[in-house]
Amino acid sequence: MQSAITSPQESGHQDVAPLEVSENTPALPSINPIKKQNFAPSSELPTQAGPLEIKYDFNDGCRVVLPEGQWRVRLSDIDTGNIVFETNLVNGRINSTKRYFVRYRIEVWADGQPVFSHEYAAQGHEVLVQLPVGTLGDTIGWLPYAVKFQALHNCRLSIVIAEQLIPLFKDAYPDITFLTQAQVKPERYYATYRIGLFFDDDATIFQPCDFRLVGLHRTAGYILGVDSTERRPLIKLSDDSRPIAEPYVCIATQSTTQCKYWNNPGGWRELVSFLKAQGYRVICLDQKPVHGFGIVWNHIPHGAEDQTGDRPLLERARWLKHADFFIGLSSGLSWLAWAMETPVVLISGFTHPTTEFDTPYRVINYHTCNSCWNDVRVRFDHQDFLWCPRHKDTPRQFECTRLITVSAIKAVIHKIPGFNYD
Repeated sequence: MQSAITSPQESGHQDVAPLEVSENTPALPSINPIKKQNFAPSSELPTQAGPLEIKYDFNDGCRVVLPEGQWRVRLSDIDTGNIVFETNLVNGRINSTKRYFVRYRIEVWADGQPVFSHEYAAQGHEVLVQLPVGTLGDTIGWLPYAVKFQALHNCRLSIVIAEQLIPLFKDAYPDITFLTQAQVKPERYYATYRIGLFFDDDATIFQPCDFRLVGLHRTAGYILGVDSTERRPLIKLSDDSRPIAEPYVCIATQSTTQCKYWNNPGGWRELVSFLKAQGYRVICLDQKPVHGFGIVWNHIPHGAEDQTGDRPLLERARWLKHADFFIGLSSGLSWLAWAMETPVVLISGFTHPTTEFDTPYRVINYHTCNSCWNDVRVRFDHQDFLWCPRHKDTPRQFECTRLITVSAIKAVIHKIPGFNYD
């Protein structure tokens, strides 16, 4: 069984938030992954009205609220034919345990007689998809799956993203409403879905399968019940002109944690010198010219031209669109370059290639420790800037990228069409 129930018979309270467990449901993990994400809450009560004061919706799972009476309620998965929950109660509320997309059927009996049946149908209804605010790469990877959902269900879609990201997408998707969290009015939605990286979701409450298995971006397809094939988002530039006349390459060397960096000590300096010798201007688009923590600080590579700073993302997208290619890490600007259809040389060792978008110019060294991000036996620690779960404080720390050589990256660059390699 896959639902939870609260009723006076079980809780002693008449209108309380739904329990996360019942006698028919496995205990949830001790850490609730939804609390670690940044989402606007759903409405306290379901937003849709049925007969006999029945209320229902699909915000944060399938929800049903019933007044005083003798009720029998059944929740079914239409697509699998499974009855996921069934109970008798005198009043109270029911909430499916699964919070990702399921095409539910709700059936209600009063005094043994069928009085209400509803099959999920989002067509023409307001639907909200929430993305955690503040994440550029995740948003770029996840947004196309929300667009697929809108096309599949013909719903009126709103998407919550960070305010600074809205200009990237609003003109390209005029039929979608882009909101900040503060603008969400939860009482208006027929259904709400939350997209995130749910590390501690051992009971698969918020995702049908672990994102470390299917890929960072493709997990949104599974959560929303749409085709998981990756797709670039659309970005419409207000200024589409070329920023400089000379051939140039964009790079981004900074990230949020040291394991994402290219930790080869002289790698960037040597690579920038090589690119300039080939006739390219090398433009660094990082937000920060210097970033780090404690005694570890990473600087803009010597010889790169400084286009860092708090610049509009549309400006960075313009630079990326006209670049001959981009070299970066497992971070947001690599995703933005991919969205702009620029060849991306992606340097990473802590993630397996299935984590990010497909690129023929991926650089990874399988002779070293690698892919710890995808290892469910270790838990990524966002608070530890020097996170290296297998070799921290040993000579092997960060070997996954430290042992990626400049010659390996040059060999990959050589494969890019049009590159003149001496």
